[in-house]
Amino acid sequence: MLRRTAENHLNTWYQKNRRKPLVLRGARQVGKSTLVREFAQNNGLVLNEINLEQHLYLDTIFKSLDMDIIIRELDALVGRNIKAPGAVLFLDEIQATPHAIQALRYFYENRPDLPVISAGSLLEFALADLHFSMPVGRIEYYHLGPMTFREFLTAVEPGLPPYLSEFQINQTIPLTAHQKLIKRQREYLFVGGMPEAVHAFVEENALTQVTAIHRSIAETYQDDFSKYAKQKNLALMQKVFRQIPRIIGQKVKYSNISKEDKSREVKAVIDLLVKARVCHQSFHSHCSGVPLMADINENVYKLLFMDVGMAAYITGLDWIALQALDGQALVNEGKLAEQFVGQHLLNPFEPPRLTYWLREVKSANAEVDYVTASGNQVLPIEVKAGKSGTLKSLQQFALNKNAGLCVRFDLNPPGIQEITHAVLTEAGSVPVSYTLLSLPLYLVEELPRILDEMRMGWG
Repeated sequence: MLRRTAENHLNTWYQKNRRKPLVLRGARQVGKSTLVREFAQNNGLVLNEINLEQHLYLDTIFKSLDMDIIIRELDALVGRNIKAPGAVLFLDEIQATPHAIQALRYFYENRPDLPVISAGSLLEFALADLHFSMPVGRIEYYHLGPMTFREFLTAVEPGLPPYLSEFQINQTIPLTAHQKLIKRQREYLFVGGMPEAVHAFVEENALTQVTAIHRSIAETYQDDFSKYAKQKNLALMQKVFRQIPRIIGQKVKYSNISKEDKSREVKAVIDLLVKARVCHQSFHSHCSGVPLMADINENVYKLLFMDVGMAAYITGLDWIALQALDGQALVNEGKLAEQFVGQHLLNPFEPPRLTYWLREVKSANAEVDYVTASGNQVLPIEVKAGKSGTLKSLQQFALNKNAGLCVRFDLNPPGIQEITHAVLTEAGSVPVSYTLLSLPLYLVEELPRILDEMRMGWG
């Protein structure tokens, strides 16, 4: 069984006195349905699961917004009282009957004692075609992505996760543990976090089986496109799907994705794939302050794929090649390290929001891979796939934005140091000083906690 951290959130949600219907959002095959089933089983709850793709006629029932009619219909469908104590109603693939989304409001207002979970892979597609308002304030969202590296570790080598969760910035990680974590992190670049792929790796340790699963998932996604794209856009959508892993870390230029199609058509397809959580945008922010998203340029962005293992598969990077790559080569092989960090910076309680910083001037371009915030402090994050690399862009950011703390992810053991460096500007050489927090890639999930602890320590 693959344990998901999100199950803790479901437990917290279930214990609330006045819980709202919970809507799980996320791409296909990231494990939403399995998560709900495991949650119910582990808590001894009766799960009344209804896959709405298999019962499309229910849309008319939900459209009535009459809770007595709706509940009687659902009772008859599952063959028992869905309001019985210890029962949970699970409406899976809720986008198939969109009026069920609207009806969630009335579950909350009229049947608050009934725990309701819904899941939808392509919710935004359904909402785009309808004109009713979402039940704002009466539902709760949780965004589920692929399994994280820590969840992967828990499955493959349970003794290692405590080195992550118990890490303190003033402590060292034993060299043996560090080397094991680096090895497992590299495996994760190939396997990724799609639960089926992780399960195959854990159960069979069969890397060829992992590749077969990635192929199957990719084919499933491309088959799905026919449901949501007009026929003339279908070929373009499949093309963009396979192109995104190849341009990770690059500012999007529509002509680089398809020279044969108009930019607005490519952009429209990207927008659809973003809605389906197949990819995520990281916007250039001017980084003048918090919140970073208030300072973005929506026309300047990079793309991340939904999962690093899927990205590695689509770019044709097999396990033998991945093992053979040195750190610097990885930077040029699909930007897998940047993808790895990016997908772990996403917050499950918010829609996917990522920012980076870009300065384009003649002879002195600078780009910081990600920018995040800790309190009101703006923090630049640089990702290095190996053990070495320059910090020119971080230093430019520290100078331009007066950043006192910068973060670097690489393959070195963790450390913190005070840096003073001369930065060349049009006015000449200018000194800049900042604190550099250097963390191994495998600690990316711990970054929010580490930053909070540093703020408290400095407070």
